[in-house]
Amino acid sequence: MPTEATLEATPETLADTGSGRRRAALIVNPIKITTVDVEAAVKRISAEDGWDEPLVIETTADDPGHGQAQQALEAGVDLVIAAGGDGTVRCIAEELSGTDTMMALVPLGTGNLLARNLDIAVDDPDAAVEAAFRGTERTIDVVHVTVDRAQDAHVFLVMAGIGYDAAIMSDTRDDLKDKVGWLAYVDAGIRNLPGKPTRTTISVDGGKPFDRRLRSVMGGNCGKIMGGLEIFPGAKIDDGLMDLMTVAPKGKLGWLAVVGKLFARGKGKDSSLEYFQCRTAEVTLHAPLEVQLDGDPLGEATHMAFEVRPNSLRLRMPLGYKDPAVVSEPLP
Repeated sequence: MPTEATLEATPETLADTGSGRRRAALIVNPIKITTVDVEAAVKRISAEDGWDEPLVIETTADDPGHGQAQQALEAGVDLVIAAGGDGTVRCIAEELSGTDTMMALVPLGTGNLLARNLDIAVDDPDAAVEAAFRGTERTIDVVHVTVDRAQDAHVFLVMAGIGYDAAIMSDTRDDLKDKVGWLAYVDAGIRNLPGKPTRTTISVDGGKPFDRRLRSVMGGNCGKIMGGLEIFPGAKIDDGLMDLMTVAPKGKLGWLAVVGKLFARGKGKDSSLEYFQCRTAEVTLHAPLEVQLDGDPLGEATHMAFEVRPNSLRLRMPLGYKDPAVVSEPLP
């Protein structure tokens, strides 16, 4: 059962236990610029802690992490370190979810939303590498999403949506991200403010469907985005639940009401922003809109089905992590 216990892991607790030397795999997105040699840091700590020489694999434009994660699993590694942005992390997690293989993050992207929610250093790759080997172990929920009733599901770890939020991700300029970082999302958000709501039908946990006219529907596994703003206030990453948010600005000042309710942590009766907690949800639109998973644009769709898979991903995070949003019992 979930508790608020925190494992105070030490290098000794993570070293070889007699079943053979451990090995890590580093999966790195080579286009991400960093002043730290992540590969050298992983090799150094592997040697210091008695692990075997790590397996190092780069992602490619054609394969952003799926094949590399499968390769790491086939090699039988004990830890997979995802070094890249949210897209790299999501692709690797999609392969590791439901396995016994531990995952860790070295955030090198623009948003780094999962890392921000777990207090993993987003501006100190050396510290993130150390946490990967010597940090606290947790299990977190993963949300599976089926788009347009496809046979295969995708996963997300932070948030996914259809509508305005996805339009922002699709319309964000890569050259601007390189220059000003996450402020590029603000630029895309302003440019996509105009627009009409779409008739949407939602069912939560198999309940009676209800209709709304919406600009966006988002599912959240945890709450924080850049700047510390909580899109999903109080969302827990290991409670077996997803937070569903609907966005329906009304009139010329409608977006002000949305922002106001966000800063009020969802409190109030204004229907411009509504929240629902659930284990499953189904969203059907009467016109196609953009879809995004953890910031990855997936094109347009009219249907999304969400399902929470509780505690299905083993994750390493910084030593002594005590954020109340993560309450699961640590792994032995």
